[in-house]
Amino acid sequence: MSKVRVVVGMSGGVDSSVAALLLKQQGYDVIGLFMKNWEEDDNSEYCSSREDLVDAASVADVIGIPLEAVNFSAEYKERVFSHFLAEYKAGRTPNPDVLCNAEIKFKAFLDHATGLGADYIATGHYAQVGEANGMCQLVKGEDGTKDQSYFLYRLNQEQLSKTLFPIGHLYKRDVRKIARDWGLPNFSKKDSTGICFIGERPFREFLSRYLPDEPGEIQTPAGIVMGKHDGLMYYTIGQRHGLGIGGIRGGEGEPWFVSNKDVARNILTVVQGHDYPDLFRTSLIANDLAWISGRAPHCNWVYGGKVRYRQPDAPCVIAHVDETKCRIEFAQPQWAVAPGQSVVVYESNVCLGGGVITDER
Repeated sequence: MSKVRVVVGMSGGVDSSVAALLLKQQGYDVIGLFMKNWEEDDNSEYCSSREDLVDAASVADVIGIPLEAVNFSAEYKERVFSHFLAEYKAGRTPNPDVLCNAEIKFKAFLDHATGLGADYIATGHYAQVGEANGMCQLVKGEDGTKDQSYFLYRLNQEQLSKTLFPIGHLYKRDVRKIARDWGLPNFSKKDSTGICFIGERPFREFLSRYLPDEPGEIQTPAGIVMGKHDGLMYYTIGQRHGLGIGGIRGGEGEPWFVSNKDVARNILTVVQGHDYPDLFRTSLIANDLAWISGRAPHCNWVYGGKVRYRQPDAPCVIAHVDETKCRIEFAQPQWAVAPGQSVVVYESNVCLGGGVITDER
């Protein structure tokens, strides 16, 4: 009888490496797959794809599994990067990691793995797959400080039914210990941070290569001009640093924060003080909805919601939902809600899905 085949997305990092190791130990027929999603900066000091491939190959050799490298850069540019640029041009702040998971890691990768005869795919995400009433559930990772379900909320039943998260029940410290104990060469490798195709490079430098600067005024809500901005795309709601207005025209005292971006007039609005009322919202409208069960949750039930990755679940209700958008109301005002980011809804530790925050109030 043939073994169950699992194709593991191996990034060269410790999490996906241990995921592959655990599956091999559990008796699966494991194949490693290294995905190259960006190729415009192969010779750049900021691009680590070659080093990552070497690390993935070294780990595969230690584990004793084959490793294939596949180039998804064309799919990435079409499905993820084009959306990323369009959102920034429209004055919003997108989350490309969410779209990358839905379109590349669990779509293009899944399709490719199926062609290799895979029964399942696996990644090193800190999340878990559950089951209730014959339906797949996306469950938070056991390590609350590393849980990545927020980035996976767009996955559907078909994708989850074919996905394994081998380290979802582990804490990060345990993952590193397993890697060290089994002699994986990358056991102490630093975690990657930031947007995958930008890496450690300055964000403004990267974005200016694709979108032209459109300077405009920085104003207070009262219309007082505080300075000039280089382009609304370089700023996000709640941003404090890089405004260049400290110490001028009332800039003494509390710091300034971005509270609004008026794309039509090309004006960046700033307010003084972290607790300025304009920085808070008690409700939001989300569109481009994705519900893991395939249907929307009940309205007016109390759920937990996140408007950014690293925040505790905030009590909320879905006050209205239809095919295109929903309205979510929070028990406590939420700080610096940024259009373009995702709001993700939970029932206890189960991720129900979510949508993209709009400019509507």
